[in-house]
Amino acid sequence: MSDQTDTPQSTEAELIAIRRDKLTKLRELGIDPFGGKYETTTTPGALKANFSDEQKVTIAGRLTAIRDMGKSVFATLGDVEGRIQIYLNQKGVSETDWAAYKLLDLGDWIGVEGETFTTGKGEPSVKVEKLTVLSKSLRPMPDKWHGVADREIKYRKRHLDLMSNEESAKIFLTRSQMIAEVRNFLHERGYLEVETPMLQSVAGGAAARPFETYHNALGMDLTLRIAPELFLKRLLVGGFTKVFELNRNFRNEGISRRHNPEFTMLEAYQAFADFETMADMVEEMTCHLAEKFCGGLEINHTDEEGNPLRTINLQRPWKRANYHDLIKEVAGDDFFDITPEARRAKCSELGVQISEGMEDYEVVQQVFEKKVEEHTFDPCFVTRVASELIPLAKVTPGGKTVEVYELIINGQEISPGYSELNDPDVQRQRLEHQAGGEEEQEIDHDFIETLENGMPPAGGIGIGIDRLIMMLTGAPTIRDVVLFPLLKKKD
Repeated sequence: MSDQTDTPQSTEAELIAIRRDKLTKLRELGIDPFGGKYETTTTPGALKANFSDEQKVTIAGRLTAIRDMGKSVFATLGDVEGRIQIYLNQKGVSETDWAAYKLLDLGDWIGVEGETFTTGKGEPSVKVEKLTVLSKSLRPMPDKWHGVADREIKYRKRHLDLMSNEESAKIFLTRSQMIAEVRNFLHERGYLEVETPMLQSVAGGAAARPFETYHNALGMDLTLRIAPELFLKRLLVGGFTKVFELNRNFRNEGISRRHNPEFTMLEAYQAFADFETMADMVEEMTCHLAEKFCGGLEINHTDEEGNPLRTINLQRPWKRANYHDLIKEVAGDDFFDITPEARRAKCSELGVQISEGMEDYEVVQQVFEKKVEEHTFDPCFVTRVASELIPLAKVTPGGKTVEVYELIINGQEISPGYSELNDPDVQRQRLEHQAGGEEEQEIDHDFIETLENGMPPAGGIGIGIDRLIMMLTGAPTIRDVVLFPLLKKKD
């Protein structure tokens, strides 16, 4: 018995040469090595999930394992959604098909027609009656035991990762299913999905550095959007009462374990609601996703080497806590009673780094991020945040905080939610303060004018989809849930 696989001792160039020789021999047999349209009755994964004996089936997939026993062979055929065993016998197929099989390698795509049966060891299988070559792979697959071990190759050449790493493929399959379920969840609650511009003349809706570009035909500078918020609020003014957008946002900022310059964001707005309404919905939706795709409300996390880190408990109801109270727990009950200078000194005691140019509210936020957020793993809605931090939310009556929540899970913000500010005069003042004396064009005056037409009271949310999926799948880095993360160009 032997495996029909690439010889590990061979160089890549030698392996490619062998495969190209097989390519030529397939053509000599009158077989197109790169196939064409192929009608299937099911997929490998669906067949295995709904298996019964004596079914006539036609399936297609990539060869991921071959166990050759001379005149018969067991092999595995599959794609990212699943795999199934196939069985070939020399007497059970045509001479041409058997000759074609002898020229196959791991990584090749084939189609097979046959009948299902269960082996003596209880393995669901397909007995092949006809074989069709669909695509000859000219490069060897990654090592079948270790897959793509080099993380840089894993991210640069995702196709190699997907074909060799079932866990990675499962994460991306789950990601697609979760995003589809988010849409279903919102549609069932009367939300309409919309699309707003990715190219914007003013980058609004968040405090972030945009990517800049230029439109030749119109002769104008544009930016890639950092958030769709201001356009979605225009739709509330226009009469939409429940809208959402699943979109790509772009921010010309750092790259880290939790940041990618382009990322997927859900934003949703509901007229006549507030931040608490939206918090309830986010809690319900997240738990729904966990129960549907993760098997329950406890999510195990590991580090990048696979070592256990923690278990996140999503059991409802989720904690809700005041921003100031949480900071007092780590910085002392008098933290907001002492002078700004004393607060800066307190940061040194706490081991929190600050810079000279930070305003007092930024110093406080730095304490929150380093001493509260990064150490909060089970869900916590942080409420009543400082008004300077969020210029697009309603101010709490009689106070200096805003009606918002910031949902923290696994040491990072997953979702902010607001009672949206709809007073155009207050909004203008808040945006001007945020601009901090920048040129006038930095403020979206068209948005202010739109608010003057009347925006209903509303609740709004943003959810970082990549971070949400990191949390739900236990992925240690955002690069493990983004199919093609941005990487520095190789020299």
